[in-house]
Amino acid sequence: MILDKKNCPVITVDGPSGVGKGTTASLLSNHLGWNLLDSGAIYRALALKVLNTDAEISDIIKLIKLAGNLQLRFESVIGEPTLVYLDDQCVNRDLRSETCGNIASIIAVIPEVRAALLQRQKDFRKVPGLVADGRDMGTVVFKDAQIKFYLTATAEERAKRRYKQLKNKGVSANIRALEKEIGARDCRDSNRNVSPLVPANDAIIIDTSNLSIDEVFHYCINIIDKAGLKVSLNR
Repeated sequence: MILDKKNCPVITVDGPSGVGKGTTASLLSNHLGWNLLDSGAIYRALALKVLNTDAEISDIIKLIKLAGNLQLRFESVIGEPTLVYLDDQCVNRDLRSETCGNIASIIAVIPEVRAALLQRQKDFRKVPGLVADGRDMGTVVFKDAQIKFYLTATAEERAKRRYKQLKNKGVSANIRALEKEIGARDCRDSNRNVSPLVPANDAIIIDTSNLSIDEVFHYCINIIDKAGLKVSLNR
């Protein structure tokens, strides 16, 4: 069978923050030689575009146009965070700014913007295949994905991971406060009306609380191999 955009395979990796889904998706993409989608970065990329073009957040028509024309790509590098390129410029640092995050949270609740970015996310489905990382990849964006992984972990373990990340960056934090914040966000995300954070009915749920990234990766690869999905020869 000749693969095209409609029938090329998709693997989704969903779950809350701090469960290792971004790293896992990047490793899978690298191993398979497939395209990578970091859906969480898309809203921040649009927010950055808004900042760079001085667009008004209230201008829905302008936001939709910007969303539909985002020149965005992702590059997975083993042992490094996924690189995000907007207009051929690496924007990882800019995407993590507080201003960018605040704008992203505002535009993310606008239905028309979500609809425009939904199509933009689907556009990443290209030969030879796609590994999509996010929160609703298997439930909304790629319902027909061949394999759907849903990663989870206890709030306590995720708080420990976040605390370690912040400590390595020289940022002070309270681990109990982080755990409380994570629990509150999980509750909001799981109970929201639009795209709630829940595993797809056919998702393979993996609790990463006591697993290393390497163990999670190999567990996923074993399932992928059994499903008969092929590694690209052009990776």
